[in-house]
Amino acid sequence: MDRLAGINAFVQVADAGGFSAAARRLNLSKATVSDQVRSLEDALGVRLLNRTTRRVSLTEAGREYYERCSQILHDLTEADEAAGALQATPRGRLRVYCHQGLGRFVAPVATGFLRRYPEASMDLRTGDAMVDLVEERFDVAISPLPPADSTLVKRRLATVSLVLCAAPAYLDKHPAPAHPRDLAHHNCLRYAHAPYGDEWPFADRSGGMLSVRVTGSLITTSLETMRAAALAGVGLWMGPPFLVGDLLGSGALTPLLPDYRKPEFEISALYPHRRHVTAKLRAFIDMLVGRFAEEQRRFHPSC
Repeated sequence: MDRLAGINAFVQVADAGGFSAAARRLNLSKATVSDQVRSLEDALGVRLLNRTTRRVSLTEAGREYYERCSQILHDLTEADEAAGALQATPRGRLRVYCHQGLGRFVAPVATGFLRRYPEASMDLRTGDAMVDLVEERFDVAISPLPPADSTLVKRRLATVSLVLCAAPAYLDKHPAPAHPRDLAHHNCLRYAHAPYGDEWPFADRSGGMLSVRVTGSLITTSLETMRAAALAGVGLWMGPPFLVGDLLGSGALTPLLPDYRKPEFEISALYPHRRHVTAKLRAFIDMLVGRFAEEQRRFHPSC
């Protein structure tokens, strides 16, 4: 039995969720892929996959073997790319996770990457919470949220300064806050994944720090909902400049507490720690860095 072929077939079945999809990826017949996996199981003396008429799933032994084999195949791919010289062409599938609020910046990078490297493909997913890159098998995540896994490699793309604002309709009914402490008496729209939670931090001109506990009628993971609620005069919003800039410019929203520095956060590209980074991932991250550098003015308030 060709052990490497069997391992590759097994990993492809696990990734694709079935023998038919794996066979299409490998350009082999379903029977051939099934025979390769069965031969591998026979050689190991253990069942790696649970097979039913509807689905295929990993056994407990299969999950552990899959993690090790995936890394082995990844290392082999890296070795092939390294042997192909420094100018190796990015190729193969890149799995990318992007925070939903950053899609406008990542979309042109993704399309530019695919246009520049026709031998590469991309599986791009979006969401509002940070994911486990290893468990979900993503190559990279673009996120403003701090990762729970400290072993991830972080490449900073931008620093964003938030803007506190409200609609004139809200300020017609409520006096504008003159000090951060006044926020305790306002309806504050809250982002569920904000690292500072309900304790909004501020700094005065001398650098003195203070935080205010806020409450409000809306807490959500949807940035579009927060934008709509702020426009409707529901409450105060601490939003990123790239989502509020046009509204501030038109007067639809009014900036508040100009003498106090608002919270900042980093947008980062995060990827699992490895000795070598594949050519496709390196190229994509380099393109992200370039794009975010061009957009830097949109991450800081002009007011």
